[in-house]
Amino acid sequence: MSEFPTYDELLARPFFFCGIGGSGMLPLAQILKGRGAHVAGSDRSRDQGRMSEKFAMLEAQGFEMHPQDGSGISSNDQVLVASAAVEDTVPEMLRAKELGCLKLTRAELNSILFNTSGAGIAIAGTSGKSTVTAMLGWIMHVAGRDPTIMNGAVMKNFVTPDQPSASAVIGSRSIYVSEVDESDGSIALYSPAVGVLLNISLDHKEMDELRALFGDYLERSRISAVNVDDAEVLALLPRAKEVITFGVEQEKAQIGIVAGSIADGPTRQAAVVVDHHDGGEYALILNMPGRHNLSNALAAIAGAACAGAGLEVAVKALASFAGITRRFDIIGTSPGGVTVIDDFGHNPEKCAATLRTLKSSPGRVIAFFQPHGYGPLKQMGHELAETFARELEPDDITIMSDPVYFGGTVDSSEGTERIVQLIRENTGNAEHIPERDDCGARIVELAQPGDRIVVMGARDDTLTTFAKSIMEQLS
Repeated sequence: MSEFPTYDELLARPFFFCGIGGSGMLPLAQILKGRGAHVAGSDRSRDQGRMSEKFAMLEAQGFEMHPQDGSGISSNDQVLVASAAVEDTVPEMLRAKELGCLKLTRAELNSILFNTSGAGIAIAGTSGKSTVTAMLGWIMHVAGRDPTIMNGAVMKNFVTPDQPSASAVIGSRSIYVSEVDESDGSIALYSPAVGVLLNISLDHKEMDELRALFGDYLERSRISAVNVDDAEVLALLPRAKEVITFGVEQEKAQIGIVAGSIADGPTRQAAVVVDHHDGGEYALILNMPGRHNLSNALAAIAGAACAGAGLEVAVKALASFAGITRRFDIIGTSPGGVTVIDDFGHNPEKCAATLRTLKSSPGRVIAFFQPHGYGPLKQMGHELAETFARELEPDDITIMSDPVYFGGTVDSSEGTERIVQLIRENTGNAEHIPERDDCGARIVELAQPGDRIVVMGARDDTLTTFAKSIMEQLS
């Protein structure tokens, strides 16, 4: 990071965020502003009149908002922050280049804040990062460690009337808890004091590249918490320096579950956590369903143990963990008995975990899926089709819209209709309806008492609004 300014030099400069409303950008902007920096920004969604409440909130909090036309870049002293996906042709990018402004990607900025903290606690893996980041952040908060937390999702425990988009917590510089991303390779920028590794499966990159990225991540971590239930993670165990293992199924894991102690429910679960190092046992109550969330809880407990927090404190804190938005988030149940759920599932593993949780209770499932881009659909479309065909039963139905698209250049040669055809070829029940509003009308038409409707997808905050609109129509 030597080519970048020091932490103190950086915080003395004004920042401009291109795409400030994005799930990865907004928490960083909030952390910088909370630490005294001047922060301005623009967003294509604001210019298009979408998500007006979010941008009104930002202005009320003192963020200086501009149209995305380059007018907000006025001095070469400004630091332009943009995600790696922002095209060089965007006016802010052109204006920053003209003035010679320092440009940082979202990941570069986050890694500077992370690496200059007293202890950076990183959460990595294909699935579950946001949930475990929120869990671990909450544990450290309850333990009185005053963490700064950088997340890609709203953490319900930290939501207040003044801070409805609590995807960040501005604490001290001593502990910085953050999810770190492998999809763009930026995980390589982080040097964790504690590195948590949840799982490894196909998402944005091929498996060989993922194995290399995650293996290097373990080597850079001073101490690691690793999920030995996952075969791919287990294979990388020799690359970790010091390690605490966790697992629901793996009996040799240091932190595990007492056999036969798991009690599942539709909205919560209980289990007894055991530390095989000293034999200690702790009763866990988790207000979230699904075996994957039990594994997430163990990851947070193991990560907290790596950071010096006791298991008793960690397990007790999770009893009051309220979850994060768009992770099996129950919008409501209609008078006719139809439940609507909002969920972030967007890759094969995440979708499978959500669908398995739904199918662990009786009732038909209507699964709506909005792909989060043509690129990801091309990368993992076949695996997604297999997931929906395998996890759902003949009476269930999958409805897919066209991928989300907010502008820019994109190869749209392979779309949703191919995935729906693959689901059908795998004996699944699926429909392709290009427009999302038409999908909503079809879902309402199909819904019957006892059905569970799940709205799935990523990179689009309006999916929650869509789920709520279905609930309103049913009610």
